[in-house]
Amino acid sequence: MLRNVLLPLSRSSFQVMTVRHKQVKVPKVSKKLQSAAESLAARGFLRPNKPWDPPSDIEQTVLEICTENGLSTDSEFMSLKVKFTVLNACFQETGHSVPNSLLNSIETVEDLLEFYKTPVDTKTPFDTLKKMDLPKNLHVQEDYVRFHPDKDTLFNGQSAFPKSSTIVSGLKTRKKYEGYSAKRSWPN
Repeated sequence: MLRNVLLPLSRSSFQVMTVRHKQVKVPKVSKKLQSAAESLAARGFLRPNKPWDPPSDIEQTVLEICTENGLSTDSEFMSLKVKFTVLNACFQETGHSVPNSLLNSIETVEDLLEFYKTPVDTKTPFDTLKKMDLPKNLHVQEDYVRFHPDKDTLFNGQSAFPKSSTIVSGLKTRKKYEGYSAKRSWPN
């Protein structure tokens, strides 16, 4: 990385000097993991992928498509045309396509088999938690009730925490829940 640094020569003149900083080289495997983590962080759990539960004969199906195109189990895709033909045939047969972000990681038939054997689960962890058998002392409330002293009728507006405000920070939750600023007496 090159950076220009201004060095004062005297009170009125400056000299521009280029300084080189060391760059940290990231291994190839780490780059893939970093890319996947950044992608997941950017879109969260709302993935555009369709769920995929591989059928029991998926390995045989993929291997048949590969042998029709002159590939064996341990061979690499020699050209992009062969790779496109195989991936397109796999999509036509299964209805499950390789996303653009993973196209460069599939270099061999074994990589392709591994992709088609891997199930894709698009449920969020919260949805999974709702359907689990939880211990008796643990409950998941989907539609929780948020306390607001001006609108609460059950406790006549009395709060267990009278000097605590309720801050709604999310853009989506602001539409659903109203915040509340607690009245504080001076000087407390």
